[in-house]
Amino acid sequence: MPSKSKKSRPGTDRPISITAVVDCVGALASRSLHGNLYLYDTNRAAGSTGLGTEELRTRVRAGDRLLWNVISLECETYAAIDAIVVDPEVCEPERHTYPGTDITYWTATVKPGAPDVAHYQVRLRLGTRTEPITTTLRPALVG
Repeated sequence: MPSKSKKSRPGTDRPISITAVVDCVGALASRSLHGNLYLYDTNRAAGSTGLGTEELRTRVRAGDRLLWNVISLECETYAAIDAIVVDPEVCEPERHTYPGTDITYWTATVKPGAPDVAHYQVRLRLGTRTEPITTTLRPALVG
């Protein structure tokens, strides 16, 4: 008897990747991510908006797996996510390192009952600066 294929909904077969593209030189010179950060995700088809801005609104559902990473526009400049600051009732981001490297990424699973809109902040470590730089505008996870 042939098996019936299940239709999947966005976000259940693979994580929703959220990528922070940062102009490290601009951010270090201005000591701000404002105008130097471009956020993208892989969930545009499900309704994410604000791609390429600091106010990305990622469309999520309970159970969706999120993966945050960072890319520097200048390949010679160090960039890493220091923290994802979000209401723990929405999700609890955890830091991971790719095996055999010092490259980090963050993951979290959206919890059931999360509010319809949950703003969060991204803290980045850039270059040799000892203190992280935090987003000034707030991206959001939108239910």
